[in-house]
Amino acid sequence: MPSLRVAAAQLNPIVGDLDGNVDKVVAALGEAEELGCDLVAFPELVITGYPPEDLLLKEGFVADAFAALERIAAATGECVAIVGTVVPAGTLGLQVAEPTDARPMVGRRVSVPRLANVAAVLARGRIVALVAKRLLPNYAVFDEQRWFLPGTGPHPLFRIAGGIVGVAVCEDLWSANGPARSMAEEGADVIVSLNASPFSLGQEDERRGVLSARVAETGASILYVNQVGGQDELVFDGGSMVVRDDGHLLARAPMFSEHLLIADVEVHGSTDEITDAVTELSATSRRVGPAIAGDVADPLSPEAEAYEALVLGTRDYLGKNGFTDAVIGLSGGIDSTLVAAIAVDAIGARHVRGISMPSRYSSEHSRSDAEDLARRLGIKIDTVEIEPAHAAFAEMLSGLLGHTPVGLTDENLQSRLRAVLLMGFSNDTGSIVLTTGNKSEMATGYSTLYGDSAGGFAVIKDVPKTLVYDLCRYRNARAGISGEVPPIPEAVLTKPPSAELRPDQKDEDSLPPYELLDPILAAYVEADRTAPELVAAGHDPALVERIARLVDIAEYKRRQMPPGVRITTKAFGKDRRMPITNRYRPDLGDR
Repeated sequence: MPSLRVAAAQLNPIVGDLDGNVDKVVAALGEAEELGCDLVAFPELVITGYPPEDLLLKEGFVADAFAALERIAAATGECVAIVGTVVPAGTLGLQVAEPTDARPMVGRRVSVPRLANVAAVLARGRIVALVAKRLLPNYAVFDEQRWFLPGTGPHPLFRIAGGIVGVAVCEDLWSANGPARSMAEEGADVIVSLNASPFSLGQEDERRGVLSARVAETGASILYVNQVGGQDELVFDGGSMVVRDDGHLLARAPMFSEHLLIADVEVHGSTDEITDAVTELSATSRRVGPAIAGDVADPLSPEAEAYEALVLGTRDYLGKNGFTDAVIGLSGGIDSTLVAAIAVDAIGARHVRGISMPSRYSSEHSRSDAEDLARRLGIKIDTVEIEPAHAAFAEMLSGLLGHTPVGLTDENLQSRLRAVLLMGFSNDTGSIVLTTGNKSEMATGYSTLYGDSAGGFAVIKDVPKTLVYDLCRYRNARAGISGEVPPIPEAVLTKPPSAELRPDQKDEDSLPPYELLDPILAAYVEADRTAPELVAAGHDPALVERIARLVDIAEYKRRQMPPGVRITTKAFGKDRRMPITNRYRPDLGDR
């Protein structure tokens, strides 16, 4: 049976870096050409980077993106390139649906631009065809109906090396009885799917299930290529794969790194006469040497996935925004410890600086734990006592308040003094401040505005506290396997968590135990369950009421937090849009 040599170019583009993205595409195209590939597929909107968001409202940007596409087309030879980009409707006769009055409005009351999210099929120095995305997601972090119009008309098919190839863009493959099925019914025996699918825990298993379902539905082999890299709060994990028409996983790229995945896919080798619906691109395979079965990268554990996503998201946020160095307030606690370990793995120890800022309430073991962590990670740590400033500000506030600041006022004063030091260091050195708050704290408002929440990037803002511990244990276990010194001091893992802003303070003085708190937060925040629904599911009514109230009244704080890596199905960012002013408090009934 004849075969098609396919390549999935799993790339890490930068949004708006048209020239840099073109260079990446052309380099991968050249490698695929040399390896005798018949086609090479690139991620969704790889030329612009995904998501380009309101850059798409700039006509000049769209025009420059098309010029970039033409440069890639000029670099093609016999290997067919399928490249994701944006074009105005009507380009090369591209058909899209007409906008309706119900479409959203943007800008100065101007209708949505007439743009299409397309897969451009390129070969022999020219743009052969444009295939528009038909199903535009408008949920979770996706807002594509703001910028694009859906494609319409017949599904174009392409004969490449004897096989009939259909092209889908992301959501077009994810939906049952959608465009993928239509292409198969029209004769496609291979479907190439261009994706920019962001990471969340459990997403890899879901993708594999979707691809298996589409293979069963269509009887076609699928080449799935996904973007990799960090973009603001999103992380794209790659995991590109080739699934044969019998459901066998033929090849899978490693997650969280750029990779050119190559495999030979058997095709039907139909000799039917070419119809108007099929464009002939190549008659025979360019394959050289023995058949390539493709590599199948080992899957990662959930902890490994989460940790690698945090490292990649941090590395790319800093690198793509021009930061080379980071500074972290090291308290000796579990959160700042994890953030420091991630930062070192992301940008290297010599680019990470720790500052210990003990107060009158800081324990000796917290100071020593921070120093032990710094030694293990190989980072420089400085100690700056905040007591002189604490006393001076307390005296200043006493004159204003008429009494010595106590309680929350005094606790928050300490946190804000530390932020002043970190931001001053940042201003002088150009280092970015990495904040250390976790998702459990973000959810319940257990943080200080303009204090521990102040900084440029919130590395673990989507990591629940219980997962913080799991990730620290994972990182130590990984070090043990490779014969390295475990970076996380055992004392940090075993001591009760505390903000140490008053004598003998523990987190459980203000919050429920994290093992009780985190499951309720996941249901209330990520699954959008109401308090009565949680009580009906068996949770303690008083506990549910307390947690729901903490979450609801802290919305104003979360709006002022820096961006951070998204690893769950719903983070405090793009995909959760709750009103700050909100009086919805459903009655829990009799208890």
